[in-house]
Amino acid sequence: MAIRDWPESERPRERLLQHGAAELTDGELLALFLRVGVRGKSAVELARDLLHHFGSLRRLCHADAEEFSAIPGVGLAKYAQLQAVMELARRALAEEMAERDLLSSPQAARDWLRLRLAHLGHEVFMVLLLDAQNRLIKACELFRGTLTQTSVFPREVVKLALDHGAANVILAHNHPSGLGEPSSADRTLTQTLKLALGLIDVQVLDHMVIGGTGPVVSFAERGLL
Repeated sequence: MAIRDWPESERPRERLLQHGAAELTDGELLALFLRVGVRGKSAVELARDLLHHFGSLRRLCHADAEEFSAIPGVGLAKYAQLQAVMELARRALAEEMAERDLLSSPQAARDWLRLRLAHLGHEVFMVLLLDAQNRLIKACELFRGTLTQTSVFPREVVKLALDHGAANVILAHNHPSGLGEPSSADRTLTQTLKLALGLIDVQVLDHMVIGGTGPVVSFAERGLL
C-alpha cells in the first residue's frame, strides 16, 4: 500500500509536523529523506530494507558511494543528497560551537566530533581552538595514523594556538576499534601537550576520545587533566 493511502495519523510527514521529528523512528525519518519507494515497496519499506542491510543508521549514513548506490531503489543522486545532509549537520553544529561557551555546554562539541570522527577507519587527532569565551575559532586536524606520544609534535600544537590567538583548546581523537577508553599513550600525550601549551598561557580544557558507538570519553570528566 502506498503511503498516501495510509491513515493520515500514520504517515511519517504528518506525524513529524504534528509531533516533531524526534518522535519518528529511524525508518520513518529515512523514508522522508527517500521520498519515494520502488515498485512493490513504499518509501518506509525501502527505508527498513536499507537499515536492515547496513545494520544501523550510523553505518548507512557513512557508507561509501559504491556500497550505498548498489542497493536497488537508491543511487548516486541519493548518496550525494545524504552526504549533503550530513555536512549540513556538521556545519550547523560548528556554528553552534562558535556561538556558545563550550566549557559550560560541551554537548555541541561532542555531537560534532562524533559526526566528524566516529565513522573513520583511521585514527585522527584534532585540536579545537577556542577564544577567551570558549567559543570555537577553528577545528584543525593535525595527524592521521596511530596516536603515540611522538606522533603529535607539541611545537605544532603550540604554533597553531599562537597563529590563531587561541586562549584555550580542546583536544580530540578517535579510536577506530570502537572503544573510547583512553590508552596510556593518550594520557601521556595529553600531559605533554598540557605542559607545552601552559608555557604560552593556553589551557587544555578537555581531551575527548570518540569510539564507534559508545559514549564520548572526556578526560576532564574523568579527572585526568
